[in-house]
Amino acid sequence: MAGDSKPVIYAALAGNAAIAVTKFFAAAYTGSSAMLSEAIHSVVDTGNQLLLLLGLARSRRPPDAQHPFGYGMEVYFWSFVVAILIFGLGAGISFYEGVRHLAHPEPVTSYFVNYLVLGFAIVFEGGAWFVAFRAFNRVRGGRGILQAVRRSKDPAMFTVLFEDTAALLGLLIALAGLLAAQHLGWHRADGAASIGIAIVLALAAAGLAFETRSLLIGEAASSETRAAIRALIAEEPAVEALNEMRTVHLGPENVLLNVSLDYRDATALREVEATVARLEARIRDAFPEVAHIFIEAQAKETQAEAPFGTGAPAG
Repeated sequence: MAGDSKPVIYAALAGNAAIAVTKFFAAAYTGSSAMLSEAIHSVVDTGNQLLLLLGLARSRRPPDAQHPFGYGMEVYFWSFVVAILIFGLGAGISFYEGVRHLAHPEPVTSYFVNYLVLGFAIVFEGGAWFVAFRAFNRVRGGRGILQAVRRSKDPAMFTVLFEDTAALLGLLIALAGLLAAQHLGWHRADGAASIGIAIVLALAAAGLAFETRSLLIGEAASSETRAAIRALIAEEPAVEALNEMRTVHLGPENVLLNVSLDYRDATALREVEATVARLEARIRDAFPEVAHIFIEAQAKETQAEAPFGTGAPAG
């Protein structure tokens, strides 16, 4: 899944960089607060895409003595930084600009230029959103959008989707503010639109922060993956019972698996070793993302109780 993220990020990066320059020129020429907020929003999004690319690149570094399980969680960290930047820079500056223009409203000098820029921006942002949503659709299966976001282990994918959705909503709010200022004569509508954009960005940032926080803490592999691994273990004739199983994502495509097995009485050591080797090969063949597998032999009656309950149903 992580490999599918790069084209999505590149599409969003190219679109946001071009749109940001255009919006800044339009804001300087027309004096529109909402357009300036939108320009700042596009700059923040451009920087965010660069940070996501940095996170993807750093996450692919090989394991070393300091990080024996690799650097896969780098992409989670940088996605969390993106959420902070959206809130602090995007939402914060947009809110400030909105309040300033509400207190001291100024008429927009050229509605035509603003409408032209917003029209182009909606087309480009809509194209980037379509690319992101199509890629997201390929991996979400039959799940709903929110459920797929909650279950996704690739934050780069849904971060771009969140950003593009917030960008489109922000453009529509800016358009509504300009229309109200032009046709209703309410010059404070431009400033109110900036505050509306700030609220949209703050909500997007909160959603991203919540999801990436969960990934940083450590999420288990999907329930389907865990059930399939249990089924593979149950097929082994030498295994009496699965004591416990723990999984954790160390990156979008980097899962650690720890399993405790109770072998049948009188099972020879050679058969235990053969079972472990066979299980590791079958699990890796079925689930290439399971990069680290630890299988231990332990009699069920001597198993220490896990901190939150018994073993087999665990992640």
